[in-house]
Amino acid sequence: MSADRAAAPADAAGYDDRRRWRALGVGLVAAFMTLLDVSIVNVAVPSIDRALHATPSDLQWVLSGYALTFGLVLVPAGRFGDARGRRTAFVVGVALFTLTSALAGLARSPEWLIVARLVQGAAAGVVNPQVSGMIQQLFRGAERGRAFGLLGATIGISTAVGPLLGGLLIQVGGEQHGWRWVFFVNIPVGIVAVLLGWRLMPARPTGQPDRHRLDPLGVLLLGVGVTLVLLPLVQREQWHGPAKWALIPVGLLFLLGFGLWERYYARRQQPLFDLRLFGLRSYTLGALIGLVYFAGFTAIFFIFTLYLQIGLGYSALVAGVAITPFALGSAAASALGGRVVTRYGRPLVAVGLLIVLVGLVATVLVLRGEPHGSVPLRTALPLLVAGIGSGLVIAPNQTLTLSEVPVPQAGSGAGMLQTGQRIGSAAGIAAVGALFFSSLASSRGDWASAFRSSLLLATGIIALAFVAALVDVVAGHRRD
Repeated sequence: MSADRAAAPADAAGYDDRRRWRALGVGLVAAFMTLLDVSIVNVAVPSIDRALHATPSDLQWVLSGYALTFGLVLVPAGRFGDARGRRTAFVVGVALFTLTSALAGLARSPEWLIVARLVQGAAAGVVNPQVSGMIQQLFRGAERGRAFGLLGATIGISTAVGPLLGGLLIQVGGEQHGWRWVFFVNIPVGIVAVLLGWRLMPARPTGQPDRHRLDPLGVLLLGVGVTLVLLPLVQREQWHGPAKWALIPVGLLFLLGFGLWERYYARRQQPLFDLRLFGLRSYTLGALIGLVYFAGFTAIFFIFTLYLQIGLGYSALVAGVAITPFALGSAAASALGGRVVTRYGRPLVAVGLLIVLVGLVATVLVLRGEPHGSVPLRTALPLLVAGIGSGLVIAPNQTLTLSEVPVPQAGSGAGMLQTGQRIGSAAGIAAVGALFFSSLASSRGDWASAFRSSLLLATGIIALAFVAALVDVVAGHRRD
């Protein structure tokens, strides 16, 4: 598994520069749409509650069910795209996502909405590995870094801008029906993405088509393992008592069984996921950094939205605007990071993580004591700085992580990387959210104190990712 082998674009015949970049554009639009739905629904929860008379458990499933099924199918979907071609998987995934968006917007009961969100999450999990795999397949060298830079910008913007767009749609559509437009907005975008995806996405698989069954036992073991690990994390608020945490070690045992089975299965056929990828330092370290960073990164938006809307009484729109500086900084820096990552390598990620930490510590400092004036205004500059750092982390780390992955395994490799990010996000929200609510209870409703303490925890988690990146930089200098 050499870097040269991974760098050569496989089966890119007929793809001139214009067509490759157009295909990337379609993939990025679809990725933006699916990742946006991770956060855009958060601000619609009060409206959904009133319109459908949902219970707290129903609302938790509306939010967490999407993340659960999203993470569940990433690796199998990536492997399918590697073996059978990305166009079919991409188009089917986007079409299903569009259909379930319409069904979610038309929901007449909480149960209807929950089922639509579960299927919608699975569809999103089918789409995303195809985009990363397509970049590996059609781009190489500095162009691959630029393409991943644009994907990183898409990830950062979609995560941060979700509350803003959701707030705008609810403001325009009204409290009673505005939440439906949070789902309906996907329909025209999805239709265009299906039509252009069928025309532009690579139809043929990388290398020789694999017509064997796609390792059904491996799919089962991985699916059960990921479900058992994620379920207590995404249902932490509604599933009371310590019993739920027993599922995590059971899930880890299933994942261990998955690893043993994949090692055995690889002797005869192409496995669902090639464990030799973990023998690549770039892949293993990058996956670890991604998991830990997303644990802190995603949790920040969760607690900040709660603090602004519930604690300080800001509208969903204002809460979304408050997060916009982070999104703008992330977008600009992601594009830059994608261009220079091949020159600077892992030190660029370490610098990005350090900038994120500086921005978050500054955010804590400006909110010390009783906040005076506008919190969104006071946090704008620190969040802009943190966003710039984030842009130098997500895209460059993804480029470096997948740099040595052979193109025929690009989809499954990207799927496993994104599965780690989903698990990290769920674990981070669970840990940081638990501290937030416990601090709120112990301080008798001091929202500012609860936000600062939980933000410090999220900052500490990101500091662990910085340490991992720094260790690799030091080790790299010693090897050189």
